[in-house]
Amino acid sequence: MRVLSGIQPTGRPHWGNYFGAIRQYIDLQGNEQSFYFIANLHALTTVRDREKLEQATIDMALDILALGLDPDQATLFVQSDVPEISELCWILMTGTGMGLLKRCVSYKDKKDNGLKADAGLFTYPVLQAADILGYDSDIVPVGQDQVQHIEVTRDIAQSFNHQFGEVFVLPKPKVLDASAKVPGTDGEKMSKSYGNTIELFEPPKQARKKIMRIVTDSRPMEDPKDPETDHLYQLYSLFAEPEPLQEMADLYRKGGFGYGHVKKALADAAESYFAEAHQRRAELVANPASLKEILGDGAQVARKKAREVLTRAQEASGISSWHAKLK
Repeated sequence: MRVLSGIQPTGRPHWGNYFGAIRQYIDLQGNEQSFYFIANLHALTTVRDREKLEQATIDMALDILALGLDPDQATLFVQSDVPEISELCWILMTGTGMGLLKRCVSYKDKKDNGLKADAGLFTYPVLQAADILGYDSDIVPVGQDQVQHIEVTRDIAQSFNHQFGEVFVLPKPKVLDASAKVPGTDGEKMSKSYGNTIELFEPPKQARKKIMRIVTDSRPMEDPKDPETDHLYQLYSLFAEPEPLQEMADLYRKGGFGYGHVKKALADAAESYFAEAHQRRAELVANPASLKEILGDGAQVARKKAREVLTRAQEASGISSWHAKLK
């Protein structure tokens, strides 16, 4: 079973990204040969600043490795370092219906949110299909709102297979567990668009200041409170061990405490939880040659597999098999 996942370098990851997706991606590594890539070609649809995109690509690679991706168990690479995928994208695009792309939710949503409706945004799902099909991916972990992307990929692959023969493996989505509730500093869902995030790798003092400013209700200290309906407790439950978590729940139900006590406990627990990741990231930053080697080795592995799949598609469609006619 081969797992594939791509992450766009369009912003530093926050607590919501980690518990909602990244942690689950990393837990899937080691399934035969899993592929994880930094989707910088996809990011071009929204990031039009060269230096920003370059640094964001490096930062995302550092972040993923620091959070536990093991190059000995999975292949990590940058999307643009595998040109075979872009070539495969064109082959797939020639057989992809306009109606299919027009129905894609991501295109409609981004257009409704004011993004320029250029060709890159419109054909984004075809490049995404090439990313998935180009490595014979069996499983693609996605959120429930992204299942349509896998369905589109399967439609594109089935259309090609029907026309030219069984070239592509049909991938299946693995819907990520959405049970982890990650409220932002305002109590709403943590999201960059809401400006309520706490980043994974911002300095601990800065993160602590954000935690201490988390919005809470105005109930008196002495009142008992239901921990399950409190967003501050929900955040604490992401980091705390079972025993202190139970003690905190008991405290809520008993009452007689201030939210400042919970915020301090949350800040301490979060800092401890990510301490090893901060240390690993600092070590990687201090040794850029190591990161370059990891990404270079990953690109070689990815290119080898992508070349294999691209060759199948080329031969099946007549792009390269015409050479045999001249022998």
